[in-house]
Amino acid sequence: MALLPIITAPDPRLKKACAPVEAVDDEVRRLMDDMLETMYAAPGIGLAAPQVSVLKRIIVVDISGEEEEEKAPLFMANPELVAVSDDDAAYEEGCLSLPEHYGEVIRPANIRVRYLDRENEIRELEADGLLATCIQHEMDHLDGILFVDHLTALKRNMILRKLLKAKKSNTPLASYATV
Repeated sequence: MALLPIITAPDPRLKKACAPVEAVDDEVRRLMDDMLETMYAAPGIGLAAPQVSVLKRIIVVDISGEEEEEKAPLFMANPELVAVSDDDAAYEEGCLSLPEHYGEVIRPANIRVRYLDRENEIRELEADGLLATCIQHEMDHLDGILFVDHLTALKRNMILRKLLKAKKSNTPLASYATV
């Protein structure tokens, strides 16, 4: 396994829609494993392929947390929502591609997602709470949508300007105030 570089906004690759995976083969499994290792090292609870410059519909998620001894990673190719609840939930979201920036995003509280698993089997999973939010967040990446796209234009532009300024000056993001 290998650590992959995570691209940060504003980067045009993060705004592109991803192509479906034809099958989960050894190459896709290797990418999934590398993405999971990269996500854990970041540290994060979800990572989408476009965040590591691969425009394919692949996400990895693990909300078990660092303190948990047993990890519970999910590997998903071509995830699609087949059902969402009418109830919404608000979570303070962050993103490895928008480091040190956060914003409250409202999403469906419960979802059912269909996907190809690591063994190329079609699976369905019902999720709520943090898991539902994380899956939806990562799925957004597959369509070129960032969590800041769910915020007001003012908040979104403020975050993106700070990220651009930090990129141009090679200044660590910690020296800029976050939302």
